[in-house]
Amino acid sequence: MGDLWNAVHNEYTNDGDAKRATWAEVLEIARQPAGNTNIEELLSRCKTAEGFEHGDKQTKIQRFIADAERIIRTKVDFLDSSDSLLLHEAFLRKLGRRSTRRERLKLFTTNYDRCFEHAAQRAGFVVMDGFTMAQPAIFEPMHFSYDVVRRGSNADAPDYIENLFQLYKIHGSIDWELNEATKQIVKKEKTEKPLLIYPRNTKYELAFAQPYLEMISSFQTALRASDTALLIIGFGFNDNHLAEPILAAIDTNLSLKVVVISPGIEAQSATNPHLQKIAGLIDQGDARLAMLAASFEELVPVIPDIAAQTDLERHLDRVRAVRER
Repeated sequence: MGDLWNAVHNEYTNDGDAKRATWAEVLEIARQPAGNTNIEELLSRCKTAEGFEHGDKQTKIQRFIADAERIIRTKVDFLDSSDSLLLHEAFLRKLGRRSTRRERLKLFTTNYDRCFEHAAQRAGFVVMDGFTMAQPAIFEPMHFSYDVVRRGSNADAPDYIENLFQLYKIHGSIDWELNEATKQIVKKEKTEKPLLIYPRNTKYELAFAQPYLEMISSFQTALRASDTALLIIGFGFNDNHLAEPILAAIDTNLSLKVVVISPGIEAQSATNPHLQKIAGLIDQGDARLAMLAASFEELVPVIPDIAAQTDLERHLDRVRAVRER
């Protein structure tokens, strides 16, 4: 979030476009408190100011909102087809490769980028993300319940493939677009109008519209399932529409195990009320909960392998190694 603030600030500071507001004007119109560098709060204040300002001020703040959202889209669309995401691939292999008799890995993310889709493709995983497998891919929530099997001529029962996980992008994705003619949500690379919940205080109400409602509903259902483990990585518990269901599940689901992982977890748990409650339960001896100060880069290497590498994975690794020489 700090990087997004800097990106927007730098463009407005270094730009000489007389038709749009200066950085100082934006802060003044939005009534942004001095020293506050939270991009989410700034965009929230700008959206509020858009509703009551008029004339030149309204025009300038509308331009700023559009510019800021464009900059955010550019910053999160950073992947190239040749990029390798070894940590993401390792993460999927360690947690997503499991017995087909068990529940599939459910991966919920608030990120807009395509890191996990990209890593899945390189690691040989199938992603069930709520979109049809036809072209163009159209969002159909029932596809979250679909699975993939191998069918042999002599098979007595379905042979479920090993490497498959479910991906829920709670705040949208840079390759989702709303088709205004059909009102369908389709996948489209390099779209100029991605379907995103931008960082501002309207996230809560937007999260209860499609397609986000389906994601939130699945998240709440997963939290209430028996014998469930929730691994939380890098989430600051600042989004109430996600933090509150987690705390409610901790209170009511006695078989739920939760591990919260963040580099600054100690400082965060001293100021964030949701993390304070989890820390308090840990102090009272709740063995279901744990907190760990670590980054994603530090975490992935120490996660144990749940299952051995499959023959298909070894084959794909060999093919890719030869191809990339």
